Amino acid sequence: MKQKPITLHDVAEYAGVSYQTVSRVLNQAPHVSSRTRSKVEQAMAALNYTPNRVAQQLAGKTITTLGLVTTDLSLHAPSQIAAAIKSTASQLGINIVMSMLNNPDVNTCNNAVNDLLSQRVSGVIVNVPLSADEATHISQTCADTPVLFMDADPHTDILNVMFDPDHGARLAISHLVQFGHQHIALLTGPMTSISARLRYEGWLTELEKQQLSPASVLHGDWSAAAGYHQTLALLGQSLRVSAIVVANDQMALGVLRALNEYGLRVPEQMSVIGFDDTQDSAYYTPPLTTIRQDFKLLGKEGVTRLLATLHDPAHASSLLLPTELIVRHSTTVQSSTHASLQELTKNLLDITRQLQRL
Repeated sequence: MKQKPITLHDVAEYAGVSYQTVSRVLNQAPHVSSRTRSKVEQAMAALNYTPNRVAQQLAGKTITTLGLVTTDLSLHAPSQIAAAIKSTASQLGINIVMSMLNNPDVNTCNNAVNDLLSQRVSGVIVNVPLSADEATHISQTCADTPVLFMDADPHTDILNVMFDPDHGARLAISHLVQFGHQHIALLTGPMTSISARLRYEGWLTELEKQQLSPASVLHGDWSAAAGYHQTLALLGQSLRVSAIVVANDQMALGVLRALNEYGLRVPEQMSVIGFDDTQDSAYYTPPLTTIRQDFKLLGKEGVTRLLATLHDPAHASSLLLPTELIVRHSTTVQSSTHASLQELTKNLLDITRQLQRL
């Protein structure tokens, strides 16, 4: 079994000091007694602890706190990203001061960033949906404090780390087309989110490449409830649909429930593909085919790149992370006997009426 890596917390416990003290020793901060420094160094040697490369680069700079502005942590993606950011920072002896926005917009985000700056954070990570102009404005108003964005347009000059939404969206459509699906409905996230817009644009681009048009376009708010109600609305239309592409796994959960209540079998009568690969998606009924985004990697890269920028602002660099298609049991080859939803609805209603007469 792979041995768990030694962290600053382990060193601190062994030396009998706080992990902030260990961080100060690593950063060669002043006002650390020679006795305390010796205890920490002896603990590091005893545990065979090797300081992280980023921490080594930052030697001579005292960075104890970073700020994080995030959207609602009740949603899977933001909560997982925040956890990864805090975990990575903790291993480096850095505190995270967090500001959560329930209804984020550029004004509330800007106020949150300013509040964090007033608390003397060394840098800020912003995981809030922002346009290129909005992110640029916030970045410019922060003067000498670097800000890294995780949900802004990646095709700009701002410092950002995010997943490649175009690649993931194209993977989803391509997968369904390879299975013979031509009547594909799209369930997007809120169009106020740059990630939702870019996924939607990626879907449309790949559909156009395949000489197809969406059978229907519906909009949700990332929640399972939105997936459920929007799918019921779709099923009430006179449309021929064989597959539904969903902008995140939480909405896909609601989609699956609506299809089940409607009597449609997944994937035999309707294929469904999500986006995110949440921990629970493998346990949906059926297990969900989805696009994987490695949130732990995103959090780690966000902290790493922000610290590297603090060390050498002239070499700040952004990063687009890859996505991956995870094929499970909610998608399959389109059946040649697939009927339109209107016909299925009529058949189901006829059966219900016949049963009621018995």
